[in-house]
Amino acid sequence: QVQLVESGGGLVQAGGSLRLSCGASGPTFSHYVMGWFRQAPGKERELVAAISWSGTSTLHADSVKGRSTISRDNAKNTVYLQMNSLKLEDTAVYYCAAYRDTTRLLRRSASSYDYWGQGTQVTVSS
Repeated sequence: QVQLVESGGGLVQAGGSLRLSCGASGPTFSHYVMGWFRQAPGKERELVAAISWSGTSTLHADSVKGRSTISRDNAKNTVYLQMNSLKLEDTAVYYCAAYRDTTRLLRRSASSYDYWGQGTQVTVSS
């Protein structure tokens, strides 16, 4: 069982930056693929970025490519999402998610992820 807790959300002006963190419980954090999803009001939950267990493989949604970086520190059981040049459309609740996998395969579908955090609100203002 993995428990995930996000932090770092808040209110930021358009063009600004934010770093989200997700702390995970459990001794086998390094066995899990980690992902960041977001959900805006009235929209479906979408993948923002994902990272393999080793950190050597990552993917980012086209909507944030070039503006975001996902990383992880297995020694600290933490995954990060750095977002720069924030836009109004980045406003959403951001969720950390995980599924167990020690290959380099990264899944995009929310249904593939078994564990979820409670979410953290990110609001981008003009």
